[in-house]
Amino acid sequence: MSFRGRYLSKIPELLRLAMPVALAQLGYIAVQVADTAMVGAYGGEDAVPLAAVSFGSTVAWVFTFLCMGLSIGLTPIIGELFVQGEKQRMANYLETSLLFYPIFGLACMALQIATEPLLYHLGQPVEVVDMALPYYRLMAYCLPFAMYYGSFKQFLEGVGNTKSAMIVTIATNILNIVLNYIFIFGKCGFEPMGVYGAALSTLISRILNPILLGGYFVCAKQYREYITLFSRKAKHWRNSLQLLKMGLPISGQMVLEALAFIVTGIMMGWFGTEAISANQIGNTYGNCTFLMVLSLGSATTISVSHAFGRRDVNEIADVVRSTLLMAVVWGVCVIATFVSLRHLMPMLFTENEAVIVLASQMLVLYGAFQLSDAMQCTLVGILRGLQQVRSIATISFIAYIVLNIPVGYFVAFKLDMGAPGLIVGYIVGLSAAAILYGAQVARYLRYLRKIS
Repeated sequence: MSFRGRYLSKIPELLRLAMPVALAQLGYIAVQVADTAMVGAYGGEDAVPLAAVSFGSTVAWVFTFLCMGLSIGLTPIIGELFVQGEKQRMANYLETSLLFYPIFGLACMALQIATEPLLYHLGQPVEVVDMALPYYRLMAYCLPFAMYYGSFKQFLEGVGNTKSAMIVTIATNILNIVLNYIFIFGKCGFEPMGVYGAALSTLISRILNPILLGGYFVCAKQYREYITLFSRKAKHWRNSLQLLKMGLPISGQMVLEALAFIVTGIMMGWFGTEAISANQIGNTYGNCTFLMVLSLGSATTISVSHAFGRRDVNEIADVVRSTLLMAVVWGVCVIATFVSLRHLMPMLFTENEAVIVLASQMLVLYGAFQLSDAMQCTLVGILRGLQQVRSIATISFIAYIVLNIPVGYFVAFKLDMGAPGLIVGYIVGLSAAAILYGAQVARYLRYLRKIS
């Protein structure tokens, strides 16, 4: 087979699936950028508001990823059943997810709220924690609504529809940004709310997400059919266990990766408010690139799950080659952008000179792990599509807990590299993850070829 056939054949399909997800993720990015920029402008020379958003959002991400990972487990299940024409079973899984996922979200919300007292024991400036707590609590209230939304979103992705969630997400994120401006600065008769206003606007948009996407699901004839197939005979306990079996390893992988960033963010606080703010800027840009790669990973999961449902090993291999090529190209482009624009990028968020200088140093290191991050994210997407998720949490533990955090601590504190040294841990951890995930994909593809 030619190079075009082996490496480029699946790129149009992957782009068709990934672009709506990417645009939806771009909406989330726009909200994060707006939160950071508006709160930074609200604080001016005072770095505390920006540091509060950084700290509150950093810790909250662990619970967000716990919920997000569980819901993502629905996509490969639906993808396989879709190509096999199993509409009744698809409807049963949708019904189970609509019952089970919000309950899981409520449990995570309660757990996040219960951890509030712990925030004062993480070595952060007290004034930062005081301002972060209301933000942190409102982020917890988002979780049940996010899980309800995830049921519809991941089902639609499983059948190859990534556009509907994109439209809903973009609409609610535009509203989020408008409400940010109103609530943070006190416009249209409201009192200035600062950091709390950023969280309140996010909560409102998260509540609207499932309402709008659920309304679309009921109104669209091709999807309303699945609701008519809801049945009291559905085995919700069995389906819930299957969703847990598929989703919990994904949650574990995402939480462990998030923990590396959270613990690093906490250690940033040991260097002071400027380090927290500079890291928030780096994280904001890093999340921009990560969420774009996450969309490619989602598209890969869909394509691989459909090929897996047909048991077409050659098609699976073509998807793998095409998606990895796209990941490499994206990673190289991002590295070049971060390095060349490192002095200009921080100025979007703050006027504090010390923060700008430190952030520009960090952006070079953030750029250094972009290729590894792109590779590991797409490889995880492949493993999800193949429903080979049992090993990914173990690999994440090795990469992020055993390697990432200790290496970052050693370089920053023992080698006296300071706050930028913590970012070196990401480079090591993400590179290790990419290598280990790649080995798992290669091993399972060899197995599929052997039994086909």
